[in-house]
Amino acid sequence: MLTTITEQDVETYQTQGVVVLRDVFTPWIEMLSQGAAFNISNPSIKALTHGQEQSRFLEDFCCWQDIPQYKQFILESPMAAIAAKLMRSDCAQFFHDHFLYKDGGSNIPTPWHQDMPYYCVDGEQTVSFWIPLECRDKAISLKCLAGSHHWPKAIRPTSWSSLENFYEDDSDFMNMPTIDDNDPNIKVWSMNPGDVVAFNFKTVHCANANTVKQPNRTLSFRLVGDDARFIQRPGRTSPNFPDIKQKNGERLREDWFPVIYHK
Repeated sequence: MLTTITEQDVETYQTQGVVVLRDVFTPWIEMLSQGAAFNISNPSIKALTHGQEQSRFLEDFCCWQDIPQYKQFILESPMAAIAAKLMRSDCAQFFHDHFLYKDGGSNIPTPWHQDMPYYCVDGEQTVSFWIPLECRDKAISLKCLAGSHHWPKAIRPTSWSSLENFYEDDSDFMNMPTIDDNDPNIKVWSMNPGDVVAFNFKTVHCANANTVKQPNRTLSFRLVGDDARFIQRPGRTSPNFPDIKQKNGERLREDWFPVIYHK
């Protein structure tokens, strides 16, 4: 499977902070769809719902140990090896899963944001795998701003529902700059099931509202590499790990965040 990941893919990932990989997870889509169906019917206590019935935007986090299909994908698919190669890391450590479900005709977009400031981890060797479970036209696909992972300061995190600042003390962050819809650095692709967009935790990204009639379901799996370390944020993180009992600069505890690949 790794023959599909070229050195050019790795170089693109390193320089742009995002790369599209075609047909790498096709054999796993049916199984992941079964897991997603269970997730929709059985959201966890961490789930967040935006909007109203018939126009829902549902997010759920950290379900992999309760949904066998997610767990099998994480432990048995080539994802971890691909992650290590893209990150240029000797290991790949699993961080968390994130399920996103948008009803057909939902008017709720995913705003421009950067993932890293919401997390209890810092480092350069990070990767999110954005895996749509249906065909996705460009108009409703993920948009990433190439090169934004090199910005000198992290973006101020906000609550998507209220747009309020996520942390009371957010002086270490900068405001999201205005992004022109015609910016040539915006990368967006039409996607088929089995394709994946891989992007750095620091890459700024967004997605439009689901304007088509059928629902869309997306699974994101997030991994970190050799240089990732715990960081204490000035408030609860998303997802939140209130009992993590770690100090700044420590590697993430492996009993919670297993290392699933070594070179």
